[in-house]
Amino acid sequence: MVEKDSLNNQTNIEDDGTLTNRQGHPVTNNQNIRTVGNRGPATLENYDFIEKISHFDREKVPERIVHARGAGAHGYFEAYGTVGEEPASKYTRAKLFQEKGKQTPVFVRFSTVVNGLHSPETVRDPRGFAVKFYTEDGNWDLVGNNLKIFFIRDAMKFPDMIHAFRPDPVTNIQDPRRFFDFCANSPESFHMVTFVYSPWGIPANYRMMQGSGVNTYKWVNQEGKAVLVKYHWEPKQGIKNLTVKEAEEIQGKNFSHATQDLYVAIERGDYPEWEMFVQIMEDGPHPELDFDPLDDTKLWPKDQFPWLPVGRMVLNKNPDNFFNEVEQVAFGTGVLVDGLDFSDDKMLQGRTFSYSDTQRYRIGANYLQLPINAAKKRVATNQEGGQLRYFNDKARGQNPHVNYEPSSMGGLKEAEQAGKEHTPHVEGNLVRESIDRNDNTKQAGETYREFEDWEKDELINNLVNDLAICPKDIQEKMIALAEQADEEYGRRLKEGLAKKGKEKNNMGMEIGEEMRPLGVKEAHKAVKKAVEEGHEADPY
Repeated sequence: MVEKDSLNNQTNIEDDGTLTNRQGHPVTNNQNIRTVGNRGPATLENYDFIEKISHFDREKVPERIVHARGAGAHGYFEAYGTVGEEPASKYTRAKLFQEKGKQTPVFVRFSTVVNGLHSPETVRDPRGFAVKFYTEDGNWDLVGNNLKIFFIRDAMKFPDMIHAFRPDPVTNIQDPRRFFDFCANSPESFHMVTFVYSPWGIPANYRMMQGSGVNTYKWVNQEGKAVLVKYHWEPKQGIKNLTVKEAEEIQGKNFSHATQDLYVAIERGDYPEWEMFVQIMEDGPHPELDFDPLDDTKLWPKDQFPWLPVGRMVLNKNPDNFFNEVEQVAFGTGVLVDGLDFSDDKMLQGRTFSYSDTQRYRIGANYLQLPINAAKKRVATNQEGGQLRYFNDKARGQNPHVNYEPSSMGGLKEAEQAGKEHTPHVEGNLVRESIDRNDNTKQAGETYREFEDWEKDELINNLVNDLAICPKDIQEKMIALAEQADEEYGRRLKEGLAKKGKEKNNMGMEIGEEMRPLGVKEAHKAVKKAVEEGHEADPY
């Protein structure tokens, strides 16, 4: 019979009286934050400290700011025990990867990004792809998207980016002029714009789309040696995307089609499956490359950094309750287990604080006690109180009068370090600067040339349709970026806008024409159509 702990209502997997954080990760140093040298500045990825102090700040819930619309499912991850042809232990000591056939429970949440909780699932928008692994060492969250790159490379710009992409604060309607105003003046976004305005910007559903960790992480082995790593999910169901016309037809009949597709597939036993691959690079700046490995607007070339299979994920159970699980599940890029680590990717550094902070705002200080978020292992902390707390994270036999550490009166003690700690050397001046290698268009051109002809046609038509209503200077900046990326890309965009401009000069732009979702043609005509075709009725 499985025994439950009366103090914290958790299964007693182990009981060694050591201190952990709320994710179940052992706390090996509860006396010092991480700094550059013992008297230098603190680093932003002080996850244990930020978790500890942020909870303390809230000891005495709303829709997600982004990724509000979503669906989810339970399943498992099965490790291959290898990274390509080599043992996983060569690169990481994370236990979930070590043994062939080892299964780890997971919960996955798919989502759109910009729009609200009940918005259509046919919008032109990246899709979120977040996986929570309930490992024996505590939770690991791999929080990514379907597309492998991002619009920006510095977290400072994230609030501005989302403001520009979301509906206008006056009209509450999305406006492509705002989107392109930001992107034209943030040229690092051009590669992502190329993907989003192609059919890759509208996945057919959640089951038939790729996933990616987007940011660069690190793996650490038993000796404390680290490598840079990128994560990729490849659907065994194949990949399918939609054109604008196809998306509009689907939206007119079902604006929850992707949620329904996932739910029904699992109910009928057609369990979706993804294979996990990683790309590995030696830790370091790699000056021989024409891009920075920490730049999340760039792809790592497959021919230089091959995709290495490490496991597979199967989703085989639908949620019992949408709100309790899909809506209240909380992910964070700082939630890593032993053997996984952060890189200095600027977006990753910023996300690490933002994600956990927004969960406390949204769900409350004790969001990690909710069953969907709780680690499936022993959790023992000295954290007290807070909104909606319903049990204490105490160890069996712990002195209930001691809620601090260090102590010699029966309190928690620090855990042993599992392996040699990774201690990268960092030296430099504190600056506010962009990275050196920031070619914003080369990879966009490579991506364009890899598109099939129909994908290129869709891309150009979609860009022309939305850029045509933008001011001339924004059009010119976007044309210049396309020309730098690829001669044909730039020429077709320039010619398309010139032709569209003549049509606009002859017909003029109608009031309200700029108010529309990204990539949607003639949305303003739907407003008129509702008036013209509406059936009159007498009052009752």
